[in-house]
Amino acid sequence: MKRCPTCNRTFTDRNLSFCIEDGTPLVPVDNPPDEVTVVSPSAGAAANRSVGPQPGGSEETVPPYQPPGSYGRPVATPKRRIWPWILGLLLLLFLVIVGMGAMAWFYFQPLKYITANSNTSDSNANADRGDSNSNTRNSNSNSIVENQNSGSDAADETPAPTDQAEVLSDLTNLEHEWTVANINADKKKLNRILADDYVETSPEGRSKGKAEYLSTIERDTTIEKWEFEDLKVNLEGDHATLTGIIRLRISNQDAAYRFVDKFVWRDGRWQATDSKVTPLK
Repeated sequence: MKRCPTCNRTFTDRNLSFCIEDGTPLVPVDNPPDEVTVVSPSAGAAANRSVGPQPGGSEETVPPYQPPGSYGRPVATPKRRIWPWILGLLLLLFLVIVGMGAMAWFYFQPLKYITANSNTSDSNANADRGDSNSNTRNSNSNSIVENQNSGSDAADETPAPTDQAEVLSDLTNLEHEWTVANINADKKKLNRILADDYVETSPEGRSKGKAEYLSTIERDTTIEKWEFEDLKVNLEGDHATLTGIIRLRISNQDAAYRFVDKFVWRDGRWQATDSKVTPLK
């Protein structure tokens, strides 16, 4: 039996050389006093303390004793079943499809009978009035054709202007309309301005007819403004030739072209038949 001279505790472990409370070396005793509490450390506590001098004069120090942590048994998490959810979704989808089909049947069924009845009544009415309507329409169409022919003949008989100043003013306005139609790719306006035998000659010398001109025209948003200069007209009966210079403002850059446009008086208006453009440096 051994005793700690500092805390006066006694220990019965023969392999213990130091006090487990304050680390004081223990001294052997014969009979322990009655009032002293006898402490018998466990094997783990004794193993974590210093074991005293070892053979060869060295002293081995063991890390202090630490009680083992509390052990908790892992709780198994119950797995959720997915198939009831999938089955419920499929059942809901089936009910929605059936409901939509029933609604569609109740909605379109009355319309079917209404359409059939209306078609029957229309066919009967058309059968009764077919001959009279066809005769009336034929007479109306003939009268319309006659009116159109008379109108076109009247337009063709309108004489061409002979005042050169008036022709110059009309062709100048027509050039502005032509430019706007080119910028906006207004094919309807261009079809009225250009004659059926219109031919355009590009600066590269390539010729283009009216059909190709209208099919290849595209909207041009780069032109900001334009102006005409040095406009002159040469009038010969129902033919007129307009020459001049057009200056364009294209994306903050200036460009100028000299043009020669030829016109003919047809259907009571001037129509372009030829155009040549040459860029100016």
